[in-house]
Parts: sequence; C-alpha cells; structure tokens
Amino acid sequence: MSVVNDETANLSVSALGMVYEVPNGEPVEALNDVSFSLEQGRLLTLLGPSGCGKTTLLNILAGFLAPTSGTVTLGGSPITGPSQERGMVFQQGALFEWLRVSDNISFGPRMNGQRKRVSKPLVDQLLATVGLAGFDDKRVYELSGGMQQRVALARCLANDPKIILMDEPLGALDALTREKMQGLVLELWQNTGKTVVLVTHSVEEALYLGDQLFVMAPRPGRIERSYELPFAKIGLSTSPRELKASPEFIEKREEVLSLIWEMEEQIMGHEDGR
Repeated sequence: MSVVNDETANLSVSALGMVYEVPNGEPVEALNDVSFSLEQGRLLTLLGPSGCGKTTLLNILAGFLAPTSGTVTLGGSPITGPSQERGMVFQQGALFEWLRVSDNISFGPRMNGQRKRVSKPLVDQLLATVGLAGFDDKRVYELSGGMQQRVALARCLANDPKIILMDEPLGALDALTREKMQGLVLELWQNTGKTVVLVTHSVEEALYLGDQLFVMAPRPGRIERSYELPFAKIGLSTSPRELKASPEFIEKREEVLSLIWEMEEQIMGHEDGR
C-alpha cells in the first residue's frame, strides 16, 4: 500500500526500498515500495511486528542509511545524510552522562559556534518546556530515566529541527512515567508545531500519540494500512486514562491489535512451513 505522495509536502517518500546484503547469505529486503507524504506539523506513528522495517525507515529519514532505491525529500531537498534539520531521539537518551544537563542541551548550538552565554537563555527556556527548570547543573547520571529522556527532547529541540524522529523514545520507562512522557510529547508537538515521526511497539501508544498512524507489514516492510486518528488532539485536553478507556479508543485499539495479530500468525506460519 502507498499513501498518496505530494512533492509540496514537508516530508515526501517515494518508492523507497532497502535491501541488506548479508555475507554468505541471501539478501534481506527490509523495505519495498514505501511511499507517503507527511504535511508540516503532523505527528506520525509507525507500528508493526518485529522485522517490518520501522527503524530502518526512521534511519533512512534521519540520513543514517542510504536507501537501495527510491527518494526521500524534506522541504523539497533530498535527504543524503545526517543534518541538524532532522533531530533524533533514541530509546536510550544517547546523552553525555558525565556532562551537566545544560552542557548536553547546549551541545548542538555550541557546535554551530554559539557562545555559551548566548545559548544559556535557550537552555533555560527548554528546561522549563520539558519540566526540568532548575536541573541545569545536575549531571545526567544523577537523573531518572524519565528525566534523561526529557533532557534528550530538550537537546533535540535546541537545534530547532524541521522534523523530530523518535525511535521507541519511551520504551525503557515504567508504565506511569511512560504515560506522563506521552503527555509531554503531545504538549511539545502542540506548542512547537514540529513534524514528528515516532516508532513504537505499543498499539496503545501509537493510537494515543499519532494523529496519523501507519501499520507496517514485514517481509518486506511496507505500509499495510494508514489511519487518520483524532486521539492526539483529544489527548491535549483530556486525561490519558479517560481517553484510553473511551469506547472509541478501545474499538480502534482492538482493530489494530487484530490486524497485527493476523500478521504475526502469518509470520509464524511461514516460519513453521520452512
């Protein structure tokens, strides 16, 4: 399945394919004919069984991988490598743990030649935005996992990227912290107007955070189904527990779960038949 491509969109992916060459083995086709357009300010979640190419797609969007075929453009310009216009937030914060929080957040601006005294107001503003005002002098290793992910978000925003790419950013957190961080992601999305692409293995998280959802199918990875969702906007003014307990949310959750379950059974059946 392909989602209609529009060259004027913020992010455009056309006929994307990725094949990994395996030494002494058959090539692995990770992605096949993936096409979609994403408008500025959308929050897209990517969901699917293991091996469906979610992280491969995200790494291509980040410029970490070059696709075997197809094109990717952001704002009309081809993506050919990493760039600060595309911010990445990983499952583990990938922070400099020995540095202070403020030094982690200001790292990007300072690499661009901005003096520390100039970047300090930006750091203070971002710390307030992610709920860590007053933590600028703390070392990263002194913070909890949830607080470290807040720092990672602030560091990403410090470079003012056009698009934020998130690879299982909340996957390592406990359930309560994860739900609080989901709320923070929605607030940042609303307040910054950034385009966000978020990979997750959680159906509930994908439905709650995404105003658009792609369910991907494996072998080779492709977009199996696309959903336009209302829950992210509703979640900005409704408690997560209330929203996730609503009949509409539960119905959509069961629909998507059934779809993924069917794909998992097909995978297992294929493997058993080898």
